[in-house]
Amino acid sequence: MTDTTNTTTDETPHDFIRDRVRADLESGLHDHIVTRFPPEPNGFLHIGHAKSICLNFGIANEFSGTCNLRFDDTNPAKEDEAYIRAIQDDVRWLGFDWGDKPFYASDYFETLYAWACHLIGEGLAYVDDLSAEQIREYRGTLTEPGTHSPHRERSVEENLDLFARMRVGEFEDGARVLRAKIDMASGNINLRDPVLYRIIRHPHPRTGDAWCIYPNYDFAHGQSDAIEGVTHSLCTLEFEDHRPLYNWFLENLPVPAQPRQYEFGRLNLGHTVLSKRRLLQLVSENHVAGWDDPRMPTVSGLRRRGVPAAAIRDFISRLGVTKADGLVEMSYLENTIREHLNQSAERRMAVLDPVKLVIENYPADQTEELEAVNNPADENSDTRMVSFSRELWVERDDYMDDAPKKFRRLTIDQEVRLRFAYFVTCTGVTKDDAGNVTEIRCTYDPESRGGDSPDGRKVRGTIHWVSAAHAKTAEVRLYDHLFAEEEPGKERDWLEDLNPDSLDVRSTCYLEPALQEAETGIAVQFERLGYFCTDPDSRPDGLVFNRTVGLRDSWAKAKDK
Repeated sequence: MTDTTNTTTDETPHDFIRDRVRADLESGLHDHIVTRFPPEPNGFLHIGHAKSICLNFGIANEFSGTCNLRFDDTNPAKEDEAYIRAIQDDVRWLGFDWGDKPFYASDYFETLYAWACHLIGEGLAYVDDLSAEQIREYRGTLTEPGTHSPHRERSVEENLDLFARMRVGEFEDGARVLRAKIDMASGNINLRDPVLYRIIRHPHPRTGDAWCIYPNYDFAHGQSDAIEGVTHSLCTLEFEDHRPLYNWFLENLPVPAQPRQYEFGRLNLGHTVLSKRRLLQLVSENHVAGWDDPRMPTVSGLRRRGVPAAAIRDFISRLGVTKADGLVEMSYLENTIREHLNQSAERRMAVLDPVKLVIENYPADQTEELEAVNNPADENSDTRMVSFSRELWVERDDYMDDAPKKFRRLTIDQEVRLRFAYFVTCTGVTKDDAGNVTEIRCTYDPESRGGDSPDGRKVRGTIHWVSAAHAKTAEVRLYDHLFAEEEPGKERDWLEDLNPDSLDVRSTCYLEPALQEAETGIAVQFERLGYFCTDPDSRPDGLVFNRTVGLRDSWAKAKDK
């Protein structure tokens, strides 16, 4: 639970939820705001959850309130302690804190059971013997009312007896459920005698085998909010139709508080999926390498890819809070990441598709140390020294035989600048039998040290390089959009829209030695190539780097062609 000392100011963002909170405080309805983030521990968090995290914890921070992290652990068949740990790690990494301890819906199982018995005693709940399929059939449709269960009019005594026997495990899974008795003709299907408890014989991560009946989300959610004194229960729009049920429970139970539910538009992101069920399928069917695969939209995947937490918070802040769902282009997130990394990421040189460049008139046994700027976008950034020698690695596509006029890199008789080093002029190339360039030959101007022209002549292009004698080898993984289509599944099965080119592994790349010290998960800029970070797969005998994001939006460029 997070308690902050911030005070509300005119700089607090404005949206319909914050305006509601502000009005409730000013009117005296509440003197302390309590929100909550209630994830189900049945998978990893994704960037859609990050929006909810930033909203709930953000409002608590802005209004000197409290935000609870509460696990909705009511379905043990799908839950795991590993998910609980991962969720806590993600929330902390995003920059938020819940104080002394997290909360769990399972903390309230005894209270929820007692409240279920209270509903039975008031004639507002009954034990039903219909199967799950029959319950769906009896519920009716959007245009036709439901039909009463033949067990709906059981006596209070019989229902209490059956419910107690459900608790002690007398019946098989699925044999009976507890349902609320509301209105089978309601236009809101959620009010057509919803199921409150199911029999599930499965060990619970926290309570073990103590229970074999578990409340569903709708029955546990609002009551947990009330127990914790939540004032503003913030949910995405799919829960709007559940609000009447949320309120019905609070009105008919002896709860200690009356929280209010407010809904906001969920985040939908292009070229990916934000359904936990689909993300689980991607993992279980090995379409990706795990929940933290850098192609995944999970918080852990974004972290492994080198995305700064501040960039995610900024991206979500820019989206604002609305009452409508919408699709956000992936490029919007990527541009926000670039803006952050351009300011914070140190620059390094790396060659991902190497070809040898030999400077014919440079002494074979000579090595120089040249000064290189770490981050030209940061006026407080310092410099580093990079080694330079006769043989260098450069990018293969930095050379072209019959180059067009606008080509500003290496071609015969054309002079270019080697970043931080010298001017060089291409004099020829060596090719293999297939016509592939295996070596580029150049001469250099000794008077242009540092990449400056001694006579004021202009050089059209600058390329990066790595000294062959000093280079460190690495595997570099170039990640791209996980799905080729912006809206996977819109025209066909969603798995058919997986991008076959979402991962390009370069097994032999050459890096300047300073990259050996790169911190895992912290992005650096490979000059002219993009932003990259060290992957946890790195070992002392082999570096592995992931591409965080390119220097520009290659997908937008492709669409313009």
